[in-house]
Amino acid sequence: MTYMIDGHNLIGKLPDISLDDPNDEALLVQKLNGFTARTGKSCLVVFDHGLPGGSSRMSTRNVQVVFASGRSSADRVMVERIYKIQDIKGWIIVTSDNDVMSRARRRGMETMHSEEFAFLLEAPPPKVEDAGEEVDVNLSSDEVDEWLNLFEDRASSKDKKKKK
Repeated sequence: MTYMIDGHNLIGKLPDISLDDPNDEALLVQKLNGFTARTGKSCLVVFDHGLPGGSSRMSTRNVQVVFASGRSSADRVMVERIYKIQDIKGWIIVTSDNDVMSRARRRGMETMHSEEFAFLLEAPPPKVEDAGEEVDVNLSSDEVDEWLNLFEDRASSKDKKKKK
């Protein structure tokens, strides 16, 4: 699954990045890299008015960064890409722009408001509980006997090595 994101729409919904920050795009890309590492998803983030336009050197393996060039806008770049995508089921379009969202929906693509994605981005990673961390482990008497036999075998083999 790949998220196509209007970068400046998303930044406007995040509590810790400001559109006034000269490094706002780089800060968002850093957040998206963490998100993709945590979720295994990938992102294509589109920003308004970059010099030069097109793909950016900020792109990473899981986060592709594109700047709209010249008089274009992120909305226009996203709409063009929405119409070029063949595997529409593999994408979620993230924007606050109703026109972009409705065009994506007409193509049958899943959409998400920037506010919703901001919540996903800020959510802590799910806690993965290791079975070894369980507080109350219940073993059957057969399992206990198996473990005792295993440790007795190891202890007796160590004793034999010491005697030699």
